[in-house]
Amino acid sequence: MGNLIDALLTFSRFSRTDLQRTNVNSKNMVTRVLKTFSDELAGKNIEINVLELPDIMGDESLINQVWVNLISNALKYSRNEEKSTIEIGGKIEDDTTIFYVKDNGVGFDMKYADKLFGVFQRLHKAKDFEGIGIGLANVNRIVIRHGGKCWAESEVGKGAKFSFSVPIN
Repeated sequence: MGNLIDALLTFSRFSRTDLQRTNVNSKNMVTRVLKTFSDELAGKNIEINVLELPDIMGDESLINQVWVNLISNALKYSRNEEKSTIEIGGKIEDDTTIFYVKDNGVGFDMKYADKLFGVFQRLHKAKDFEGIGIGLANVNRIVIRHGGKCWAESEVGKGAKFSFSVPIN
């Protein structure tokens, strides 16, 4: 119950906190986030490819939380694969920076894609994959506060790709 309350408080805080926009070195941030998962990665057959990641203007602590949630999900939902592959990348398109985290995990049926970013929405059973269904809601809230949007693409059994955009200011 304590975890649920903490998660709700965090979710609420993400919508109330004033944004402290600074230049965010995306590559360095993702590298730091990946280091926080070093224990989880140890001894596992996981290939992580970090491609181009443009810098953005954003709230560093909030953008960090976006990466933590997306990378955590990619690790969680691909952990049962014989070899997990995660790709993290980004590009500038017109006046927007687009980032993504792609895995080769269990994936999901796209007919449920509209539920992904809602609070307490889960597409997999809690006994199969831990969590309370608030991580992607946090991601969505943070990205919207930065003027961007989130979306996902997937196919059951073939992994998922979670993307988010942030306007260039």
